[in-house]
Amino acid sequence: MNIVLFGPPGAGKGTQSALLVERLGSFHLSTGDLLRQAVKNETDLGIQAKAIMDAGNLVSDEIMIGIVKQVLKSLKSRSFILDGFPRTVPQAEALELALSEFGLKIGKALFLEVPRSDLLRRLTGRRVCQKCGATFHVDSKPTKKDGICDLCGGRVIQRKDDEESVIGTRLEAYDRNTAPVKGFFSKKGVLAEVDGTGSAEQVYKRLTDQMV
Repeated sequence: MNIVLFGPPGAGKGTQSALLVERLGSFHLSTGDLLRQAVKNETDLGIQAKAIMDAGNLVSDEIMIGIVKQVLKSLKSRSFILDGFPRTVPQAEALELALSEFGLKIGKALFLEVPRSDLLRRLTGRRVCQKCGATFHVDSKPTKKDGICDLCGGRVIQRKDDEESVIGTRLEAYDRNTAPVKGFFSKKGVLAEVDGTGSAEQVYKRLTDQMV
């Protein structure tokens, strides 16, 4: 089954995507990772994206869908999990059209529901390794040595967009742009809203129950 996993910043999409990929063998389609890889590999779309980002602008839906299509073409019959994409209704419409070109469709759109107070706690406590990108949390997953990555020894920091002064703006942008995507998938009959609170294993169980 091809899955879209979405929800507000801090809902746990990355954690659950990792579990689903590890246990179900699906391909993880993170548009952020795909974009960085395209830029690193200097593909045609990657070069275009880099020029846009270097100018301080957002990469267009057309480029993002193009990058996703390149990966879809290589997957053949392997199922996938789209992590955090689409983020707008136009992106959802473009994704649907792109999938149809390969005879594919979304089986479930799983939306992680998390109270605003929990999102704030998760985001402000998140820490990221500058070197390898590993993620930690001051409460639920602290580093063994303060400020040092357990995996590579790199410096662990709080991202600028996880600072409390920025989070409110991020969540407002989410409500404005991404929440309407729920309506899109609901009309398609594939939306399932999942309680994203509790342990990672508890949330995973709820997600997989919806995939039966």
